[in-house]
Amino acid sequence: MKAWVLQNIGEITYVDMPIPEPGKAEVLVRVRAAGICGSDIPRIYRDGAHKMPLIPGHEFTGEVVGLGKGSDKGWLHKQVGIYPLIPCRSCAACQKGQYEMCRQYGYLGSRRDGGFAEYAIVPQNNLIALPECVPYEQAAMLEPLSVAIHAMRRVAVTQNDTVTVCGLGTIGMLLAMLLQERGIEKLLLIGNKEYQKKKALAMGIPKEHYCDCRNENVAVWLTQHTNGNGTDVFFECVGKNQTVLQAVNLTATGGRICLVGNPHTDMILDKSTYWKILRNQLLVTGTWNSSFFAAADINGQESTDWEHALVMLEQERILSKQLISHRFGMSQLDKGLRIMRDKKEEYMKIIIGGQL
Repeated sequence: MKAWVLQNIGEITYVDMPIPEPGKAEVLVRVRAAGICGSDIPRIYRDGAHKMPLIPGHEFTGEVVGLGKGSDKGWLHKQVGIYPLIPCRSCAACQKGQYEMCRQYGYLGSRRDGGFAEYAIVPQNNLIALPECVPYEQAAMLEPLSVAIHAMRRVAVTQNDTVTVCGLGTIGMLLAMLLQERGIEKLLLIGNKEYQKKKALAMGIPKEHYCDCRNENVAVWLTQHTNGNGTDVFFECVGKNQTVLQAVNLTATGGRICLVGNPHTDMILDKSTYWKILRNQLLVTGTWNSSFFAAADINGQESTDWEHALVMLEQERILSKQLISHRFGMSQLDKGLRIMRDKKEEYMKIIIGGQL
């Protein structure tokens, strides 16, 4: 098969290699579509992976074409979405059914080979069956959509809340779509790219509800749009100290802040900002990854994040395809990586494979 192998930091090559053999309770998936995640860029070009050589790619989908020993024969030839986190099932978090917080997890695309290849090995427990009406390229966005759903479930958003989403990459935009689908009318978006603004307006977000932080003062803008009270809920999807401070300082008394963005900088709270958390009695929560396994329902959720995401796609309540800005064949993955690394053109979600 052909695969993109990260040999070392900055060294990713398209090579021939043997098709891997699935082990016990594993399946062989023929990859049909894969998305490039923002986290893939530092992993490939700056930080490296946990082990190398490695096939990156954790947002992917495909067809089961082979079974390992003990695997359920019912999976053969099924179209599947793939949950990338592989829990140890023995740590304290796993014992509580909180698999996304496992401290000894494996991970497709960063700790073991992932989906930037023609074939990939996946534990059968990490599969979710796809209905035929969900195209592969949309199913490849199940992972970021589930992350957005997980963040939304961390905060009890009500119809009367003013809700702000700061940072409109793929997850921020999917979060905005979910909030819009839920009927949140007072939805305010903060972005910094023309492409983000275009997509937001195409979704039906009123122009006056979009702040372009490149040429507008976020504090002034948000204060004006909340009658000086601040926003009830603030989703921080950037991961920078500046936007975390904005979240604390621009959230209403008794408000909720959900930190979603992976950190790009150290986070330092000055004393006056810390006082805001205390005096305004703010609820600050973090979120990471998503819930996949059924045991997550012990917390009273109607479904796991992935089941919820699949319903959103199947019923076309979320049209994730609207966020696809580029499509390339598997052999052209490097073009997509360079677009995201060099930022010489605007992009949202880049899909490899899929319905080209």
